[in-house]
Amino acid sequence: MSRLRLATAWLGGCSGCHMSFLDLGEQLIEISDAIELVYGPLVDAKEFPEGMDVTLIEGAVANFENLELLQQIRKRSKLLISFGDCAITGNVTSLRNFFSVDDLLTAVYHAGPGSAPRSDEADQVLPELLPRVLPLHQVVEVDAYIPGCPPDPERILAVLSSLLKGEAVTLSEVQRSFG
Repeated sequence: MSRLRLATAWLGGCSGCHMSFLDLGEQLIEISDAIELVYGPLVDAKEFPEGMDVTLIEGAVANFENLELLQQIRKRSKLLISFGDCAITGNVTSLRNFFSVDDLLTAVYHAGPGSAPRSDEADQVLPELLPRVLPLHQVVEVDAYIPGCPPDPERILAVLSSLLKGEAVTLSEVQRSFG
């Protein structure tokens, strides 16, 4: 029996969803024979691999690097799952949508308490921000959703269990709530 090739990715978010993934604890060990984790913050892989069965993506699309990675992931994944409220709605990451990119950068880096002069070097190091933060489904087709900020481990396990059984992703009414 072949193992489910699983990837996780972290875009514009706080990593809380990945922390909840780790909170599966011993249950991760129990399913490890059936899952091959091949990409994500927990794996030392630099390039997103071809032929992924499932990819869980945490965070919203906040910059052009996020956009490029998301589009690549969609092309290389059979199933793409919005992982957490930032991926589904933009959530906290999208609060910057109330400001233009220029106003935001000015407020944070020129007028704020941590002000620093803008330089050509910073422009080459920092990824260019998109005009607006976007949830994943506004950029690519999304196959399933795991809500929560962060999603509790039981929701994550319910999704992984469905996938391992070859079933469609379904969550109970309680597990479909946000927040």
